[in-house]
Amino acid sequence: MSGIITRRGALGLVGGTMLAGVPARAQPRPAYTNWFKFGGEVEREWNVSEVEGTPDRVLIRPLGMEISSGRRMLVLYPRASSAYDTAITKMLEVLDDKNLAVWIDVVNYSGSIERARAVVREAEANNVDLILAMGSESIAMMWQEYKGGKIPVLSVCAKDPVTLSQMPSYDVGSGTNFAFTSLNMPIDAQMGYVHQLRPNLKHIAVLVDDTNISAVETQAKPVSEYGNSRGIRVLQLGVKEPKRAREELQDLVKRAVVFMQRNDPTLQNSFFWITGSTSVFNEIAVINANASNVPVLSVVPEVVKEGDDSAVLSIGVSFESNAHLAAIYAADIIEKKSEAGLLKVGLVSPPDIALNFRRAKAIGFKVPFNFFESATNIFDYDGRPARINGVMLAKKK
Repeated sequence: MSGIITRRGALGLVGGTMLAGVPARAQPRPAYTNWFKFGGEVEREWNVSEVEGTPDRVLIRPLGMEISSGRRMLVLYPRASSAYDTAITKMLEVLDDKNLAVWIDVVNYSGSIERARAVVREAEANNVDLILAMGSESIAMMWQEYKGGKIPVLSVCAKDPVTLSQMPSYDVGSGTNFAFTSLNMPIDAQMGYVHQLRPNLKHIAVLVDDTNISAVETQAKPVSEYGNSRGIRVLQLGVKEPKRAREELQDLVKRAVVFMQRNDPTLQNSFFWITGSTSVFNEIAVINANASNVPVLSVVPEVVKEGDDSAVLSIGVSFESNAHLAAIYAADIIEKKSEAGLLKVGLVSPPDIALNFRRAKAIGFKVPFNFFESATNIFDYDGRPARINGVMLAKKK
């Protein structure tokens, strides 16, 4: 690899309390922290290194592993994203559990196709075993640029490839060097859960970033088509300028409530539906403040969280669940257990359900018991974590 590798991890925590016996405040902040972050206990098992002079690049390898040994993986980021932080953290946990000897080069190509092309050419020269395309933008770019290429490519944290016409169906492989996982679940199955909540559903107001094409195509349009075929009024509320999402959403949500009240005066048969658009779900506080007593649901489980700034319920696929499945696919490809082109679309089933009972109480929303039983994450009437990743937590006194 180009550049000089600065060794970290084994000596201390990057951004932690000590590094080689020197207080953390004396250490320069790694340039990559502007776009690359991770959580959990990653640094207990992995060395995370900056590449000197290349702020858009990070090298990750198991502690004690020499750079020249093991398999090689390239991860392409189009930009910084909290979703990618969650995904890479989970993938590293799973790969460590599998004791997979792999060193990982992570590159932020900043949406530049020329930069991505150069990095992929370098990966070919270095005999990289697998490319992970992080996010819908990255996999769409790679599908256009590198279908039929030498290195297998796997999507992570990306929207549904069938809806986006990258795959013909869910039950076949691509027949190319590509394998796909999906952040979506089939719309009929998803709406089946919704109808359990409101059998006489009249309105669904879909909140989406109109510039996020993958969210529009895979999460907003399918809801519209589903509703239109069943007599449900679907309002597609699109943010035009993501940088002004807060102001736009305040107006969009207020006007939607007024519209829904015309046919549903008590608002008991209406929902707001948040898609996987970062500029939208980051403004959950604004959405809640203007939604009256209309429940705010999300396809992104991470939007249900501690406190008041939370959706009341989510039915979808979490970034963690998708990344877990992607890590299994990645290990199988790298270890030659499977060929990328033969793998069916990776779908998470059953969906991840998350509940916030504080929000439910605030709007008078009753949650069916089977949702409580199935929920992966639950926040109690005080908005505090009660069940996380399926594990009940001890209540603090």
